[in-house]
Amino acid sequence: MKPILCVRGLSKTFGGVLANNAIDLDLGAGEIHAIIGPNGAGKTTLMAQLTGEVAPSAGTIEFDGRDILPLSMHQRAALGIARCYQITSVFTDFPALDNVIVSVMARQPGYRRWWRRALSDATLAKPAAALLEKVGLGGRGQIVAADLSHGERRQLELAMALATEPRLLLLDEPMAGMGPTETKGLIQLIRGLRENRSVLLIEHDMEAVFALAERISVLVNGAVIASGTPAAIVADRRVQEAYLATDEARQHA
Repeated sequence: MKPILCVRGLSKTFGGVLANNAIDLDLGAGEIHAIIGPNGAGKTTLMAQLTGEVAPSAGTIEFDGRDILPLSMHQRAALGIARCYQITSVFTDFPALDNVIVSVMARQPGYRRWWRRALSDATLAKPAAALLEKVGLGGRGQIVAADLSHGERRQLELAMALATEPRLLLLDEPMAGMGPTETKGLIQLIRGLRENRSVLLIEHDMEAVFALAERISVLVNGAVIASGTPAAIVADRRVQEAYLATDEARQHA
């Protein structure tokens, strides 16, 4: 089966610093694929190139068989690529439901209503409420986002991303700052998303990575040093020496 995401020779240089070095990456339809590696390995730079926030210095990116390098962030989002960031990005002065309504509205073709009117539109509020229920925030829709816990804001941001009906969801350290109970809940939620979409996940929490990922790619110094099943990655001596045996990996294990 042809991969939904195909990256070949992707490189990015910032001045004299090589942040990504000839990265090859495939992601299958309905697959959860994790990217791991030490801080500064180039993981977030890779994500930024996939969404169009950063232009590659070399290489190609194909999404569903289409070259997306010429496309803007907005155009890539319209094709079905959505990203959740390491630092949550929500409208903190809005209730949770209104945050999701805005995202639902953005997906509607030709929707031009003033946003205040849109917030009272049942055709937008109903799917927004269903998304809050899906991510575990049912009954929290009227809570202002600033008053939500860190974990709940993560859930809200995920609901906002899902409102755009993505086929590829890019998650940048979704477990960051979460406690054990919140992490377990989010793992279950992400696992359930694979029915209709593919997930590319950056994560330092090794327990979460091994609970979720069908394949793992290890990024060190901007280059992929290994890619394979979780069992293969654990057994790979290069990975053990470069990352899994480090203090950083141990503290998230």
